[in-house]
Amino acid sequence: MAQEEFKRRLAAILSADVEGYSRLMREDEEATVRTITSYRTAMTHLIQQYRGRVVDSPGDNVLAEFTSVVDAVNCGVEIQRELAERNAKLSENSRMRFRIGINLGDVLEEGKRIYGDGVNIAARMESLAEAGEICISGTVYDAIENKIGLEYEYLGEHEVKNIDKSIRAYRVLSYPGAAAHRVVKAKRVFGKNWRNALIAIAVILVIAAALGIWNFYFRPPPIEPALADRMAFPLPDTPSIAVLPFVNMSDDPKQEYFSDGMTEDLITDLSKISGLFVIARNSTFLYKGKTVKIRQVAEELGVQYVLEGSVRRSGDQVRINAQLIDAITGRHLWANRYDGSLNDVFSLQDKINQKIVAALAVKLTEGERILVAWKNTSNPEAYDEYLKGRKHYSRFTKEDLDEAEICYKKALELDPKFTQALAALAFLYHIRSSCGLISEKSMVEIMKHRLLASQYLREAMREPTPLSYLLAGSMDFLVRNYDEGLAHMEKALSLDPNDPFIHSSLGFSLNMMGRPTEAIEHVKRAMRLDPLNPDKYLANLGLAQFILGNMEEAATLTEKAIKAHPALNGGWLGLVASAYAHLGRKEEARAAYESLCSFWGSIPLSLNWVMYGCPFKDRRIGESFAEGLLKAGMPGQLSDYIHVSKEDQVTGENLRSFYYPSATIGITPFGQWTAEFAEDGAVTIHLPWPPGEDTGKSWLEGNTICRQYKKYAFGKVLCSTTFKNPKGTFEEKSEYIWFSQISPTPFSKSR
Repeated sequence: MAQEEFKRRLAAILSADVEGYSRLMREDEEATVRTITSYRTAMTHLIQQYRGRVVDSPGDNVLAEFTSVVDAVNCGVEIQRELAERNAKLSENSRMRFRIGINLGDVLEEGKRIYGDGVNIAARMESLAEAGEICISGTVYDAIENKIGLEYEYLGEHEVKNIDKSIRAYRVLSYPGAAAHRVVKAKRVFGKNWRNALIAIAVILVIAAALGIWNFYFRPPPIEPALADRMAFPLPDTPSIAVLPFVNMSDDPKQEYFSDGMTEDLITDLSKISGLFVIARNSTFLYKGKTVKIRQVAEELGVQYVLEGSVRRSGDQVRINAQLIDAITGRHLWANRYDGSLNDVFSLQDKINQKIVAALAVKLTEGERILVAWKNTSNPEAYDEYLKGRKHYSRFTKEDLDEAEICYKKALELDPKFTQALAALAFLYHIRSSCGLISEKSMVEIMKHRLLASQYLREAMREPTPLSYLLAGSMDFLVRNYDEGLAHMEKALSLDPNDPFIHSSLGFSLNMMGRPTEAIEHVKRAMRLDPLNPDKYLANLGLAQFILGNMEEAATLTEKAIKAHPALNGGWLGLVASAYAHLGRKEEARAAYESLCSFWGSIPLSLNWVMYGCPFKDRRIGESFAEGLLKAGMPGQLSDYIHVSKEDQVTGENLRSFYYPSATIGITPFGQWTAEFAEDGAVTIHLPWPPGEDTGKSWLEGNTICRQYKKYAFGKVLCSTTFKNPKGTFEEKSEYIWFSQISPTPFSKSR
């Protein structure tokens, strides 16, 4: 044959055959033929899935080649996993176990056939393998040692026919089929006397248990590829990933919060990367405790990649197993185990993040690199309490929020500078006051929670997190600092571009700014990031439709959101009431308003108090909303609604001369109050309720005036913007108005 008919190239070769094939044929020829035909079809499918090619398959042999050695080994592992699962359904005598050898070497190609030393060495590796095993040559081991996350056993050097140099061989251990050689080996080594037999049994049981755990960690059955035409959503332009809840493999089921916390932190860290599309925790955790296929997850969430794994914690020792899967091809991109102490947990998380980023070929900006690596505390006990608190918060009941508060405070006792816990505690107080999830639904309790939220936020902003910026933006809007509020929201999003709650909150802010079209884009982005919880965000879309004048759609969307999440969205009943009122549907408007009153319990609703939480920048939109509430049954009149604009605000040096010195006076349902500001910032307040007279200090922060009394306002810092009240008069003690973090307060200057 002419020399030019051959092509010489490098290839990864997989050689496989059946152990005891002759015996199987003797005992049941027809059943054996059916089984090997079925098994060979499954093997061929997997080989093609890993971009390999079946070269030949005579008798009980299969010979395949791959351009990638990583693909070849991954394919071998998947074959043994698939066949182990199939064999489990057969009787012991009829099980068909393959031995697999893999080599990376030079081959000669003639047509579709391959020859040469590379093939011979693969066949030699196959002969060294026992049933259900994979053996690889030294060239394969050198190429994949740190790439796949498997474990190996060195088998020494072996002679190969027609090969002058001995070949190193390794047994692959980290997959279910690897159990066989351990059992056989144990029987051979320890089977000589009763004492050693007991030791052998113990070894076998330990190994079987370990392999069982490993199998549970990585859910080894072969993965059926997801189909693009079955995707619930089009795949994003950037790499898309869903992180499934890590399985708690600890002996203590109470450690569930820890494995969940690991998962949430991975999601949070990956979310900071603008080059990734990361599904929100709220959607992926709906799969918790369920047996689901990777294909199903990918198709329902509309992602290409899925990360899954497990966490085992024993004392202060932690083991994390993780594997990344390309759901479109069904390939395992990598799998690895990470061991360390609780003190090392952040380092372990970083290693997983780096693996994901590298596998998906995502480029991080320098800022993202710092953000992903940055950890907010070095105290593992504080971090542990924070995880417990976050677990309780996610359940979102009054009782769990109480427990979350306790855990966050414990975390801060252990590390007072843990600003992530500070931000979480601040937001907890804020959400309680916004949703009425407090022990006593009273105005006093709501104001107390708002002040506590403000206090912890001030501390958290020393080292801001995305949540800190988000809450700061929300409070800016309450005091009518629109531009500052929007800037804080956008900063939060820049730090965490995949957080659906930030997108939704930014959507609310844009609605308040009178920019509903932009708001809709962000709300829809939130829904795409959290695809299994779309109803959670519909009220924000309803608000945008209200602003656009589509009252029917506004009411329908918001009602659906409230029905799905009554505790979270009950405060949106005012929007439903106003929309129905504008439609002339009086009975439905009245019913929605009465439901709003029931939601707030004994708290008397006034137009000005409700509109305080709806800081519309556009007067026309605000008055339309307020008018609908009045038509729905809210007591008062449109003149009660106070709307201010930037032109009304007292700022800068004008603010200093306005207060220092000055005396202010206002009216409440309980009587008149006064406050006197001295040149040095000292302030004295006289109230018609306890504590009566109180003293404190005041100071300016930008365009706000802050006061802190000994007793009034629970001794917390109270900061307010100051506006000229367009509807106020000196006679009614409403010439000006404060917008603080707790409420609007009309007042006048007596001097």
